[in-house]
Amino acid sequence: MESAPFPEEVSERKVCVVGSELVENYTVYIIEVMDGEHSWTVKHRYSDFHDLHEKLTAEKKVDKRLLPPKKILGKNSKSLVERRQKELELYLQTLLQQFPQATPTPLAGFLHFHLYEINGITAALAEELFHKGEQLLQAGEVFSLHPLQLYSVSQQLRLAKPTCCNGDAKTDLGHILDFTCRLRYLKISGTRGPVGTSNIQESSLPFDLSVFKSLLQIEISECSSQQIQGLSSLRSSLATMSIHRSTETMMSILVPEASEFSQWEPEGAESGCPVTAVIPVWRNLTTLDMSHNCISTIDSSVKLIRKVEFLDLSYNQLSSVENLQHLYNLVHVDLSYNSLRVLEAAHTRLGNIKTLSLAGNQLDRLTGLTKLYSLVNLDLSHNQLAQLEEIRNIGSLPCLEKLNLSSNPMCIIPDYRTKVLAQFGDRAAEVCLDSKVTTEKELDTVEVLKAIQKAKEVKDRMSSSDKKRQQPAVSLSEHTHCGAPTSITTPTTPTTTTITTTTTVCCVCSSSSSRPVETSCSMCSATWCRLLPSHLLSLSSNKDFITQLSQRLSATLKEQRRKKQEEEGKEEKEEENRSESREVQSHVEGTEVGSPSPGSGDGYFEMGLDDTVEESVCSSSTSLGAPPAEELGGHQGDMPDQEEEEEEEEEEEEEEVHINRVLWGYCLQVEEQVEQKEVCLVLTDQVLGLLCLSDDFTWTNQETDREQSPPVQEVLAGLQMDLLLPYSQLLLSPRGELPDCCFAFGLQSGPTRWYVFSEAEELRQTRTELPALIQAAESHTDPEPPEAPQLLPRSLINSWELEESQGAQGGYPAHLLLPSSSSSSSSSSTLDTHPLLLDILPQKEEPHLPSLLFLTHRHLWVLKMDFRELAERERSNADLQRSSSSWCRLVRVPLGSVVLHPRERAPQIRDRTSNTSCTGANHHHRSRHTVELLLGNLRLLLLFPLAQDRSSFLAALSQRRISLEGLKMLALPQTCRPCPHQGEHTQDHYRSRDQCCCTSTRKSHNSSSWDSSCLQLEENQPSPHLIPGLSPGLKLLAGLGGQQLLAFFHKYIALSEAEEVRQVLWLSVVLYKSPEAELTCCLLLSTDTIYFLLEDSASTLGHHTVLDIMDTGDPDVCLCCCLSISLSELLSVNVGLFDQYFRVVGRSADHIVCCLSRDSYGTSVFLQELMSALSLQQQLPPPEPSDQDFYSQFTNTNTGKMQNYELVHSSRVKFIYPSEEEMGDLTFIVAERKTPASAASSSSRSFNVLLYLLVFQVQIPSQGPAHSGPSPSTSASAPTPILQPRTLILTSTDVFLLDEDYISYPLPDFAKEPPSRERYQLREARRIRDLDRVLLGYQTYPQALTLVFDDLPGPDLLCHLTMDHFAAGGEEVPARGGGASGGAEGEVQWCVFVPGADSRERLISLLARQWEALCSRELPVELTG
Repeated sequence: MESAPFPEEVSERKVCVVGSELVENYTVYIIEVMDGEHSWTVKHRYSDFHDLHEKLTAEKKVDKRLLPPKKILGKNSKSLVERRQKELELYLQTLLQQFPQATPTPLAGFLHFHLYEINGITAALAEELFHKGEQLLQAGEVFSLHPLQLYSVSQQLRLAKPTCCNGDAKTDLGHILDFTCRLRYLKISGTRGPVGTSNIQESSLPFDLSVFKSLLQIEISECSSQQIQGLSSLRSSLATMSIHRSTETMMSILVPEASEFSQWEPEGAESGCPVTAVIPVWRNLTTLDMSHNCISTIDSSVKLIRKVEFLDLSYNQLSSVENLQHLYNLVHVDLSYNSLRVLEAAHTRLGNIKTLSLAGNQLDRLTGLTKLYSLVNLDLSHNQLAQLEEIRNIGSLPCLEKLNLSSNPMCIIPDYRTKVLAQFGDRAAEVCLDSKVTTEKELDTVEVLKAIQKAKEVKDRMSSSDKKRQQPAVSLSEHTHCGAPTSITTPTTPTTTTITTTTTVCCVCSSSSSRPVETSCSMCSATWCRLLPSHLLSLSSNKDFITQLSQRLSATLKEQRRKKQEEEGKEEKEEENRSESREVQSHVEGTEVGSPSPGSGDGYFEMGLDDTVEESVCSSSTSLGAPPAEELGGHQGDMPDQEEEEEEEEEEEEEEVHINRVLWGYCLQVEEQVEQKEVCLVLTDQVLGLLCLSDDFTWTNQETDREQSPPVQEVLAGLQMDLLLPYSQLLLSPRGELPDCCFAFGLQSGPTRWYVFSEAEELRQTRTELPALIQAAESHTDPEPPEAPQLLPRSLINSWELEESQGAQGGYPAHLLLPSSSSSSSSSSTLDTHPLLLDILPQKEEPHLPSLLFLTHRHLWVLKMDFRELAERERSNADLQRSSSSWCRLVRVPLGSVVLHPRERAPQIRDRTSNTSCTGANHHHRSRHTVELLLGNLRLLLLFPLAQDRSSFLAALSQRRISLEGLKMLALPQTCRPCPHQGEHTQDHYRSRDQCCCTSTRKSHNSSSWDSSCLQLEENQPSPHLIPGLSPGLKLLAGLGGQQLLAFFHKYIALSEAEEVRQVLWLSVVLYKSPEAELTCCLLLSTDTIYFLLEDSASTLGHHTVLDIMDTGDPDVCLCCCLSISLSELLSVNVGLFDQYFRVVGRSADHIVCCLSRDSYGTSVFLQELMSALSLQQQLPPPEPSDQDFYSQFTNTNTGKMQNYELVHSSRVKFIYPSEEEMGDLTFIVAERKTPASAASSSSRSFNVLLYLLVFQVQIPSQGPAHSGPSPSTSASAPTPILQPRTLILTSTDVFLLDEDYISYPLPDFAKEPPSRERYQLREARRIRDLDRVLLGYQTYPQALTLVFDDLPGPDLLCHLTMDHFAAGGEEVPARGGGASGGAEGEVQWCVFVPGADSRERLISLLARQWEALCSRELPVELTG
């Protein structure tokens, strides 16, 4: 703490009576008290002194003669007052000397120590809290303190003295500390100037807030931020903070440590430069009010308040809005009464706010508010808004409900309210303007204004048409001939030079020399397609670009008009004599003479609508072309010169083009051929312009800094004018016939069609605005009702796909190409390609036109479109819905088989191993537009013309695959086994470990204390009986070490970046939908998901989410089937008898998996890790209410409850263990297999199950029927043993082998009927006393047990095998011992393989014990070769 104005030790106190004054009929003495550097005055009359003296003599035994005596006569005389003044001063000084340490309470109160002195202030505060502290805390009200009181407490804590000086326990400092530790709501109010009658300035007093441990809300006013200490200690608890008239910067409040550490970073942020301090964030702060301060900038300290939702910075000195993009949760912002003049691109900093107050600023434009789509309340009062056109910028905000524009210059405009409401169109009734609800009268006025505006437009056009009818028409063929060279001069901005370009333009067919549809890279053979630079999208809202573009368009139109008037003046006399012939010729040329033209009075440029479509189209290759220099119409020949000059001046004033929207996109221009372009679509108030990028446009800025906008001049120089025509000659394609992602238009009487693809939101707004502009240009036509947008044409979707199509998203245009590395072998690979995938590949005779990609929750839909056929049908007005099969084709690919190539999952490997590394100038940029997919054995390259479509497609694909139920494919790189860089990680060229595909430096985002290094190599070793069934993908995983497997999991398997592997388990699984097949599986348990990586045969089980293709055709990649179950969707876990297996149950039939571990230890470890992972998933309740203690609040939520053999975990997942009923059923099955004679001879204890194991019965194919097992492979030289899964049950007298249905029991909640087979079917049964010997060794199968029984006549254990609850009626009863192999005559051999070593030893020991008990000798155990 800084040095305080008050010294730490007890300062010298002085008292002096400096004067007196007469009040009514008594004298008041003025006393000055000095305590160190501070002093204050107190006024008392003599009777106050007398009362003080009475108290002191009674309590402290002060001498009664010390006080001057009373005077009855002449008490107000001057001499008496002066003498008594000196006596009273001596009296007070004597008292202070008599009590130097502990001032008596009466004296302290007399000298106002409780108001100005440290000890007195703390004593008074402590006594107040002693009496009222508990009531104040329980009431939960705001408690007010002054800086002087906090300063006194802080100083008292620094002094080495007792907490209670005067001996009164009520004034002990501990009462204050106890209160401050529990206080939640605090208000600190300072004062301006001195405090009371003292010279103490509270703004200069430092105080410490670290004594407050539970504050939720604090309000500080009239203090100095430099004197506030301990604010950082409130970061963990504070939820609301208000600071007023106390600071000049936000940094001094939010990051007080910044004064000591210049380089700091917030906690959790990754910094690229060295820092000197890591500052903790304000963890719970949601409301920050820093109004009425002197803050000039919003500095970087806001990085520490990420959870703030309400931010008030009103009444400050802000001139710009910065750094608010770090506040992701911001909802309400108050920036009123600052110095804001402009607010550009506010959506980049205030993305999701609902309330914004900008009142009391100096705003005159609203262009930066156009994309605040979530804004509900907007206050713009007391600004400088004068133009009603500015309201257009907020008129399209879809959620705006309350708008305040009061006290702006525009408010004096007549009918201000109705004109503003008219800008909101159909939403005018929903907007509350200036805190007044819109009335019905105002809504009627708005409709009248719309009608008047339309009528005015019709009148102006009719008057213009009448004027043009009096003038002769001009033949188009006499001035512009097809193919004639046309010199077009395009003036640029005043700072640039005039560019003159001569090109050959066909003005009749409106086509120039078409560019090639596609080219190849000059350095390699890869196909090159038109790609739109992503950095150009930022120019849509760039004010400089829009301004210069508007100036160039205006200059082009002005130059066109000037040339037209010059030519009309030269030919006017000749046209008068030939007007009739020219009029006939104009009809032959297709000119509609007399069509209305917009007048100049409404801001439209005077382009006659009777011009032909071909005249209005400019397809030249100039940098910025203009419409042809010929236009029909003009002024009357006999108009006076003065009137002509006035009209020319009016035209020049109103020639400025107002740009409403700029849309960058990818375009297909269809005429006889299909031409691909990168275009800039411009919507103005006069015409529609389509500009394309030239072929030689460079990508220089894209390589230097992707975040900065490109140079405006560079982009303008690379634009060419392709189309410029009035809206009346535009023809929009019906929305219901095309996908919603495509925006199409054409010419009223021309063959050309344009199909534009762009950002979804920008395209939607353009599609909404353009019909309104067309209706404004053709006000005499009835507006067509807007068609509802649809993602796909309805005719392409089957009836059973309607539900799936409702959740579809996308419409991303993409070129589907074969990678250049596989193009040479494409002809051979396509022979083995799935027929469904052959429809995706482009045909050789077709050009590489884009397809449209859609993602549903089950499929990837690929829409192949013939744009030439589509354009032809639009020209002929054919019904596209009925004939959609002729111009489009929809291919449905199961989403589970749509896999990213491993290079897409690990970009660093992609950069090093990619064989498409070309040195071409534009090839490096192509990588930001490409995605490499594996569709079964088809390796496909997706080339997105729009870079944002690539990122959107990848995000949507990842999300869809995460939520996909059922099987899905994973692509695993073969290069990771063995690692080609093993042993080189320390070399110079692999100094960065993340460059190797087998290592990872990824940091864990999980709070678990589990260390990934504990994943040992032994855990990733499958059991020997599983190895024959390993597919290539599982073999790859089995060959990875612990750390390699972790890196492999994070890069190619994990669904999220934050999850960590907790266990690896190799086992067999049975799927609920395919109960007949037992599959080899590698189970990976992470902190978020359970992954089942299955053998290849899983793809052949009839699952519709994947294709039955496992060979990728790529030697570097192998596919692996995967089934994932999120822990958040886990319902229950059924644990089998003796922990031999467990069943995982999710929310659907696809998510029910029975895991046959055949190892009780592996099952128990998995269950422990699963419970631990589930504990990390759950969210603990907030610590409210506070009156409960810790144990009653948290004990019942953190521990599971055991009810009826169900352990209900705190995450609500049930762990269901075998019940007594289940064990009783198994005992009943065993008992029913005995004859009555044997049952009577046996004791009841023989029916008890001693051991339950999942084993395999080993059979040689020649000795028994061949059933499909985990290892069905056969050898040509010697028959391979077949492992048949069995359940072994050992009782005290018998051994049984059963077939068990592990997956169907117990029945899931959604099961509608019982399973088709019984749970248990008995296959073998033998008495233990008939056991002759046990053979151990490798003779039949490694580590198998051969139980040799004597085939003695006796009670038949299989006599009741045909009972109804074991097999269907009429089922053929197998022969006795049918599953066993025959040994010597009179012997029956059971060859049993027990996977677990512990289980194997337990079986042998129990058999030996029971055999010895029955036969009274040791069991013979023999070792074989």
